[in-house]
Amino acid sequence: MAVEAHRLGLLEAARLLREGLLDPEEYYAALYDRVRRLDGFLRAFTSLKPLEEAVAEARRSLETRRGAPLAGVPVAVKDNIHVKGLPVTCGSRMLERYVAVYDATVVERLRAAGAVVIGKTNMDEFAMGSTGETSAFGAARNPWSPGRVPGGSSSGSAAAVAAGMAPGALGSDTGGSIRLPAAWTGLYGYKPLYGRVSRYGLVSYADSLEQIGPMARSVLDLAALLEAIAGPDERDATTLPEEPPAAVAAAERGLEEGAEGMRVGLVADLLEHPGVDPRAARLVERAAALLERQGVEVVEARLGRDVVDYSLPAYYVIAMAEASSNLARYDGVRYGPRVPPEPWESWNRYYSRIRAAYLGEEVKTRIMLGAWMLSSGYRDQYYIRALKLRRLVRDRLRSLLQGMDALLLPSAVAPPPRLGEAVGDPERLYALDLANVPANLSGLPALVAPVDTVDSIPMGVQLLGGPGRRGEEKLFTLAGALEAATGMKNLVAEPTPAGTSAEV
Repeated sequence: MAVEAHRLGLLEAARLLREGLLDPEEYYAALYDRVRRLDGFLRAFTSLKPLEEAVAEARRSLETRRGAPLAGVPVAVKDNIHVKGLPVTCGSRMLERYVAVYDATVVERLRAAGAVVIGKTNMDEFAMGSTGETSAFGAARNPWSPGRVPGGSSSGSAAAVAAGMAPGALGSDTGGSIRLPAAWTGLYGYKPLYGRVSRYGLVSYADSLEQIGPMARSVLDLAALLEAIAGPDERDATTLPEEPPAAVAAAERGLEEGAEGMRVGLVADLLEHPGVDPRAARLVERAAALLERQGVEVVEARLGRDVVDYSLPAYYVIAMAEASSNLARYDGVRYGPRVPPEPWESWNRYYSRIRAAYLGEEVKTRIMLGAWMLSSGYRDQYYIRALKLRRLVRDRLRSLLQGMDALLLPSAVAPPPRLGEAVGDPERLYALDLANVPANLSGLPALVAPVDTVDSIPMGVQLLGGPGRRGEEKLFTLAGALEAATGMKNLVAEPTPAGTSAEV
């Protein structure tokens, strides 16, 4: 094969396959060989479709969907999204034997666009984590520095794409779970406007906060994936009825013309926050300077101390409360391993025994805290107060965005920690989500794009956009302008088990 398979972006691979310049069998064999060589220590995948099956599906797609935008190209999918015939473990022993019997809406739409789902990716258990270390199947590693975390909870999707094992992937974002891994692995990642992408077939963690979204190595690939999966769905009543954004056209405008005349607010009070590492703050300032060279007016914006200080606790109260309800079904009766009860064992004791044995510590902690915060005497003090703060965050962001096209802020508040550094420290672990949760609380769209390297790891910044189709398109135009300014696209890591990595 004239070109190295792992260096090909999503749309580039689709074009070469469509034009007959790339043989599907050789292409998939090369990618699968890379998975075999790297995944033993990166732990990006939890399951992989057999090579012969993937190649056959790619050939069928090229024959029957030749005009489809993603015909024949491989995509990886986070392991909390249903793909018929593949396991849906959610990174948990509780579901390690569960195999999907239907496709999620996003998977149906990927297939309609011609893509081939090659496997499921590792994740923090039930999407509860920010580093990728709470998975029951082992922590995923950052391909740029395997001694560090890739971010979570969409850790496997980020690792797979950054290491060139797949040209694109889907993740889910409840409080930064797409954006933080993208920011720590040199990827483009997108948390759509709430309701833009169907959640049918996504295993629920916190329904009012989470969205499925794409991850890729260029803004055009990211836009193409979004266009493939977005749109209303009668099986998900929360989806928006309007047409999805023309993301590819918007990204092309930014790449070709820049973003002349657009106005972006630099969120100064987040950069001044003691929880934001100076290196992360400098990265945002560099992005602001690059956007100014692209014709963007960058002005100071302030969320206010109340929003900056209280978004994170409000998010965790709401997320834990919803998790305690959503995860009640994993009890060994409705879902989970079928373990016979002990003689004369009460149902409460049985549920407790099964959940204690098959759920991880972080998941159990969040379930118990969520149940406690919803209990009589505490609901008003915690949950209702958090909902009021959520409304404050939403109103403040929308007010700021009335005079701006987007806000510029960190996604990662520090470089990625080493494995084991943050996962044992809840305060530090939860603080990693500081800059990401406002987008989930408000339901607004947010996009991460790489800007520069920090500690030899390519890192990204976050653009947060306004409501509606136009607000999303502006984010892709700005991201296109940023990619044109940085030249950071199709970055592929070359990891080694010893922990060294070279940028390509």
